[in-house]
Amino acid sequence: MNGPDRLPTRLLLLSDMLAVPVGGPAARDPNRLLLASIIAGQASGEGCLPPHLGLGAAAFRYLCEAYFPGCDISSCPREVEAIPEWEDLQKLLLDHRACEYPSELLIANILATACAGRDHLWQDLGLANREELSRLMWVNFPALARDNTGDMKWKKFLYRQVCSREGIYVCPAPSCGVCKDYAKCFGPEN
Repeated sequence: MNGPDRLPTRLLLLSDMLAVPVGGPAARDPNRLLLASIIAGQASGEGCLPPHLGLGAAAFRYLCEAYFPGCDISSCPREVEAIPEWEDLQKLLLDHRACEYPSELLIANILATACAGRDHLWQDLGLANREELSRLMWVNFPALARDNTGDMKWKKFLYRQVCSREGIYVCPAPSCGVCKDYAKCFGPEN
């Protein structure tokens, strides 16, 4: 997980990636910092994402060349189990994207892949904290971020959105406020 021994490695990788000058759309893309944080987290052993962040070799190569040219970026060789709802999660995200940055497509795929992890979504992504995930959601999927009015944990919120699109309601209570599992959905994520 996110141990203190990994912090210096993570910060060094992050600063190295962000020190590389970029031009064009990547220079103005707020996702550059978020992508660097995901990559630094994964490279330092955090998160659950497979090699290439689940994007495939070609898309990952594009990401590295466009956002972090010349950086030697490697990822942990790990497997993440496929989840049957991956396409539903991806579609939900793509249907709600801000349509401002091309990187939103990459972020949607990375986010859907990280939903297969067993920790909080920010941890599965390899981000430093939940605030980074909230910023990622507001930048890329502002309509979904606005809909999370109760500050529900992001993975639970995304799955709830997918289920409600399909007319599936698996929550044990008629409303969150009276549910005995309220703390599991809305409690702190640390």
